[in-house]
Amino acid sequence: MIRDRMNELIEILNRANYEYNTLDAPTITDQEYDNYLRELIKLEEKHPELKRSDSPTVRVGGEIVESFGKITHEIPMLSLSNVFNESEIIAFDERIRKEVSNPEYTCELKIDGLSVSLLYKNGKLVRGATRGDGVTGEDITHNVRTIKNIPLVLSEPIDIEIRGEIYMPKDSFEALNEERARNGMDLFANPRNAAAGSVRQLDSKVAASRNLSSFLYHLPEAEKFSLDSHYETLQFMKRLGFTVNPNIRKVSNIDELLGFIQEWTDKRNTLPYEIDGIVIKLDNLMDQKKMGYTAKYPRWATAYKFPAMEVYTKLKDIRFSVGRTGQVTPNAILEPVLLAGSTISKTTLHNEEYVTLRDIRIGDIVAIKKAGDVIPEVVKVLIERRNGTEIPFEMIHECPICGSSLVRLENEAAYYCKNPHCDAKKIEGLIHYASRDAMNIEGFGDSIVEDFYNMGYLKSFSDFYSLFQFKEELMELEGFGNKSIQNLLDSIESSKSNSLERLLFALGIRHVGKKTAKILAMYFHTMDHLQKATYDELVSVRDVGSIIAKSIVSYFENEDNNRVIDELRLAGVNMSFLGRPIELNEAFMNKTFVLTGSLESITREEAKEKIERFGGKTSSTVSSKTDVVIVGQKPGSKYDKAKELGIMIWTESEFISKIEIS
Repeated sequence: MIRDRMNELIEILNRANYEYNTLDAPTITDQEYDNYLRELIKLEEKHPELKRSDSPTVRVGGEIVESFGKITHEIPMLSLSNVFNESEIIAFDERIRKEVSNPEYTCELKIDGLSVSLLYKNGKLVRGATRGDGVTGEDITHNVRTIKNIPLVLSEPIDIEIRGEIYMPKDSFEALNEERARNGMDLFANPRNAAAGSVRQLDSKVAASRNLSSFLYHLPEAEKFSLDSHYETLQFMKRLGFTVNPNIRKVSNIDELLGFIQEWTDKRNTLPYEIDGIVIKLDNLMDQKKMGYTAKYPRWATAYKFPAMEVYTKLKDIRFSVGRTGQVTPNAILEPVLLAGSTISKTTLHNEEYVTLRDIRIGDIVAIKKAGDVIPEVVKVLIERRNGTEIPFEMIHECPICGSSLVRLENEAAYYCKNPHCDAKKIEGLIHYASRDAMNIEGFGDSIVEDFYNMGYLKSFSDFYSLFQFKEELMELEGFGNKSIQNLLDSIESSKSNSLERLLFALGIRHVGKKTAKILAMYFHTMDHLQKATYDELVSVRDVGSIIAKSIVSYFENEDNNRVIDELRLAGVNMSFLGRPIELNEAFMNKTFVLTGSLESITREEAKEKIERFGGKTSSTVSSKTDVVIVGQKPGSKYDKAKELGIMIWTESEFISKIEIS
């Protein structure tokens, strides 16, 4: 029967994919594979009603989506902390050994690609999603299905989520850029950017043509499958049909760990794909649970980043920019140079002091490197390459935009434009307000904000919420249409529902960053309460010192600032904290807590959440600044150090009694 033959072909092709991509041990030739695939395609064309969702023919793409749906990760996809040298690796190992006896680590190559979450139901792929911000990602299922070494059906009919990395092999990247060059298109800077751009194509045929690949490396709920170690988990994932990087090694001491890092530092360029470091994970899963998590990272893992590359180029000019706070910053204009896969033509010089201490001059040959493989910076001047034509640096004393006199604040190296009507400050403030970490109004890139400002549509924060009145006019602008403008308006409307901490950060209050904004929102709960807060009330809040408190009081004493907030309130912007507010409790307020040992009635993360909600903060180390050490079963050296320093000690039952009273 035709159905039987199609099922047989699917079984043959899926098994061949597994043997080729995962086991690296093919049992049929490429020619045989192509013949089977052509036969299946013809049968599916004649009998579309018999086509299966797990057919290998979906790898060629064809599905087109209108936009990327949002996916909420039930378990957040946290990033890893970074270490950059041997001493930091040793310090990581020492922190682990304070909690874990004789730890073993699994070392893996850090693939330079795009993080992905794969969800399977009854063994069948039902969803692929990007990491996004760790909590919310994008649904890229239609493109994930085109990646040949991601199984559509597992070897076992189980429900499971697997995480890993999608990447573009070096040869695929080179072929793609050659094709783009032939077609007069811009080239991708590096394989990672190419991979990210490929999985975010609305047409899956485009993604299919890019020859992407994957390595899978994490099972969030490994305990459900009776697994004891990360190394064992990787083998389990491989048996299910996933491609696991073969260059992994379990080590039992710091010398073996450093040896693995040195080996792959030397061999990284021999690989057919890009890596940017080594991932180090505590191997035992129970030990991982014991180590727990910070707000951003697992404590049981870290990533060693390879040393930043350094290149030389000419500093052609120094130009000045004005930020949202009015800070005037010198920037180096460089002869474009390729650095770690990116073309660098400009970088900040921070302030006058930074430039003069290094005697950076226009015309110098300078060394550029990327700090942490991310931010380019001028690290030194090649003085021996000077020829006498170089021009010494001179700090300007008038704003390059509005011409106002600049002011250097006491105890600061930076100069500021104090003109409240300076266009540059206003534009940068609007860009910051719409940015991802602030109000997260998608679609408002720097150039769009600047264009809308110059056209008169955006002059203040509240103007974002009046743009709907000009929809017809905006649709007539070059590069805009009904759909793009509607997407902007929808994102603006959505931003009204943000929690208070996003708004506080978006307002650009001096010295109030993301972390401080969250603390203020938790403590004061509403904008109205914060506006009325006194200096003494503010400095009593943990992590809010004198400088921050003075800045906040000064901000709310300014009638123009209060008018902006009133306008936002009238526009319907939420003015309340949407999380759980601080519940004042004298046992916890402004105290630092350290947890040690295993807690039986509450998880370590739950305990930390309680401490922070009641006004305290947690630390991982015991010091003279520690107020209380909470001791569970089998406490470690932290307990001994607490006794030595005479620090107050609570048992788990004492801790529970105090939070239950609250």
